[in-house]
Amino acid sequence: MPRKTAVYTHGHHESVLRSHRWRTAANSAAYLIGELRPGVSVLDIGCGPGTITADLAAMVAPGRVTAVDTTREILARAAGVAAERGLDNVEFTIADVHALGFADDSFDVVHAHQVLQHVGDPVLALREMRRVCRPGGIVAVRDSDYAAMAWYPEVPGLDTWQELYRRVARANGGEPDAGRRLLSWARRAGFTDITATAGTWCFATSDSRAWWSGLWAERTVGSDYARQAVEGGHADAGRLEAIAAAWREWGAQDDAWFMVPHGEVLCRA
Repeated sequence: MPRKTAVYTHGHHESVLRSHRWRTAANSAAYLIGELRPGVSVLDIGCGPGTITADLAAMVAPGRVTAVDTTREILARAAGVAAERGLDNVEFTIADVHALGFADDSFDVVHAHQVLQHVGDPVLALREMRRVCRPGGIVAVRDSDYAAMAWYPEVPGLDTWQELYRRVARANGGEPDAGRRLLSWARRAGFTDITATAGTWCFATSDSRAWWSGLWAERTVGSDYARQAVEGGHADAGRLEAIAAAWREWGAQDDAWFMVPHGEVLCRA
C-alpha cells in the first residue's frame, strides 16, 4: 500500500524557493486561466511562496482564495507576497491534501501545482480535492515528469542526475514521473469529465540557462534533496559535486536547451 504521507524531496532551500518564486499563473497554470472569473472561490493546495496564488487571487477578486501548505514558514512567505501586491482576498492555513479540513462542496476551483508527485497517495488526494469542490466546479492539477525531461548537449552527468533524483524521490514515497499518470489517477479518483493536456517549460536563452543550471547545481549539493541522497545511501558527497559540475558545464554551453514537460488535468466535479 502507498504511504499517505511522503517526504518533500526538495525542501525549502533558497535554491528551491528561487525556482518556485519564478512561477506564475501564465507560465504554470495557463491551462486553468480560462476557467477563472471574478467572484469564484479557489483552494490553492501546496501554495509554496505564493506567486501563483497571488496571480489567481488577482484574477478572481472579489472571490476568495484559500492557500494551504504544510509549514507556517512557507505560508508566511506566501502571505508576504500577497501583502506586497495589495491583495486582501487571500487567507493562508496549514493543511494535508490527504485530509483537507474543509467541508464538502466548499470551493469553485481546487488547484494544485507540482503537488501530487510528492504525496504518498495521489488518488486519495484527488478524492479529497473532489470532495471539497462544488458540483460543476473544477479540480486542476499539473505535475512535471522527470523521466521525460530532455536536454542538449548530452552532458553525461545529467543522466546521472535524472536517475538519482528519481530514485531519491521514490524512496521518499513520491512519484517523480507524475505528469504522465495524472489522467489515470483522476479516473481512479472517480472523475469522469476530464480534459488532459500537456505543457512545458523551456530554458534556452543565456539568462534562463544560467538560472536553471545554477539553481540545480546549488540544490544538488546544498538542499534537503542533497541530504536525503546521502543519508539514504543513494550518493556520496563526491558524486553530488560531480553532478553539480555537470549542471554548470551544461549551463555554460551557448547551444544548451532544457525542456521540462508537465501533465495537466482539468476535472469537472
